[in-house]
Amino acid sequence: MRQTPQKEELHPRNRFRGGYDFPQLVAACPELGDYVARNRHGTDSVDFSDPAAVRLLNQALLKRAHGLQFWDIPPGHLCPPVPGRSDYLHLLADLFSEDGKSAIPRGESVRILDIGVGANVIYPLIGASEYGWSFVGSDIDPAALKWARNLAAANPTVSSLIDLRLQTNPRAFFTGVIQPGEKFHASVCNPPFHASPQEAAAGSRRKIQNLKGQRMARSAQPLLNFGGKSGELWCPGGELAFVQQMILESIHFRTNCQWFTSLISKSAHLTQLYQTLREVGAADVRTIAMAQGQKKSRILAWTFGGP
Repeated sequence: MRQTPQKEELHPRNRFRGGYDFPQLVAACPELGDYVARNRHGTDSVDFSDPAAVRLLNQALLKRAHGLQFWDIPPGHLCPPVPGRSDYLHLLADLFSEDGKSAIPRGESVRILDIGVGANVIYPLIGASEYGWSFVGSDIDPAALKWARNLAAANPTVSSLIDLRLQTNPRAFFTGVIQPGEKFHASVCNPPFHASPQEAAAGSRRKIQNLKGQRMARSAQPLLNFGGKSGELWCPGGELAFVQQMILESIHFRTNCQWFTSLISKSAHLTQLYQTLREVGAADVRTIAMAQGQKKSRILAWTFGGP
């Protein structure tokens, strides 16, 4: 087996920047070996359109890089790209350290709120193991939260740093989750990007076609490599409406959270989001570029000068 090429677009602290060492990954997760093969570039890889391959790769990455002994997701739920989720947290750490000019704050006193933590509970697992941060994760899906609690409990090295809470109001983000007087360094969010199930399905087909080539275009039911339920992939109004509503609610929690952040997949949404942030009086707004392979994204961060 050969190691994959370096992923230079990832953050310098990202443990996967040097590429995937498949012999070590297979040693950590032997089942992965059945899915590893040489690609057209002559390096080892897996078929990223195969849900089983992606799930096992994530298991191996989390075990090898972060010492997490168990990770899995229920069928149909979002299977996140681990390197990209890691980058979000590394970039957040840079934001805390004034763009890298001071020491990165570590330890459980750094508190992060994960909006829509999902069954995969990926941000808390990575952030707690990488930086020792403590997390509160919220979700509107009781079944996803039950799975997430079991997943956190299965990793005792970080379980004490993860608190999971049910959001009973599907139209709220912070209300009902943040307790009176509770303080957070930041909130993180991977919003539903699409505005309808049809748009989400079309996006998934495009993703599969990019991974597999035009051969997949003829498939009526392409495999979805990252999966995802309705609340994970789409909501009325899509990403723009979701983040706008988050911004409008965040002003009421300006003293509870220093930085509010969210992934933004479409740069075309930024103009309207900037306008909403001006209207609510955000004291500082940052747009932080992200990339993984050919996928370009960004983090939108805003603050009211909170704690």
